[in-house]
Amino acid sequence: MRRLIRDVSSVLILSGLLLVVDAGATLVWQEPVTAAIGMVLRSDVNKTHLSYRTAPLSSTDTRALSGIQSLSDRIGYLARRERDQVKTGDAIGQIDIPRIGHAYTIVQGTDTRSLEEGPGHYPSTAFPGMGQTVAVAGHRTTYLAPFRFLNELTAGNRIVVTMPYGRFTYVVQYQRIVKPTQTSVIDDVGYDRLVLSACNPLYSAAQRIIVFARLRAVTPLGPAKTST
Repeated sequence: MRRLIRDVSSVLILSGLLLVVDAGATLVWQEPVTAAIGMVLRSDVNKTHLSYRTAPLSSTDTRALSGIQSLSDRIGYLARRERDQVKTGDAIGQIDIPRIGHAYTIVQGTDTRSLEEGPGHYPSTAFPGMGQTVAVAGHRTTYLAPFRFLNELTAGNRIVVTMPYGRFTYVVQYQRIVKPTQTSVIDDVGYDRLVLSACNPLYSAAQRIIVFARLRAVTPLGPAKTST
């Protein structure tokens, strides 16, 4: 009986220590268990649409592009094409935020599974290059916490979104704390805007922290660069 009590006590002490370690890691970094799960999930994301080598243009698209000379119109055409082709959970591009030192693959969708795989693009919003609002959500404490330090972004900070057809550099305008029900923050405002969204404060979903950024520069990539 004494041995049984000793063994049970050891298990309880070890479990308690693991919980303390998990809580400590979450406070200073991120939740480690979901971080490991997130790494596994990201390895399974469909990355076909990140390159025209794996998702080549159709002959119809190629002919259509050959008749478009305006750079903005070419990028807009390709942006609409990509948005129409991707499915929920597909990788669509990459977001790089130098101020907080992280770059992540963006997936299509803001459902639970998609956000576990990485920052998720709101399907109801535009793709970069369409002249409208582009909105992306991400976790702050779980699943590799891509937007943990979103609160550190200030006016003038750069955010770079790379799509297969172009590299889009946005500059932060301001941030705002809103209620979860205030969905108007991702509405179109008549120009190229990037909106980043995450739960606020840390370890709570009571609010949303929203970062607004305006498009500053575009570098065409792939078939957007020249007529075919």
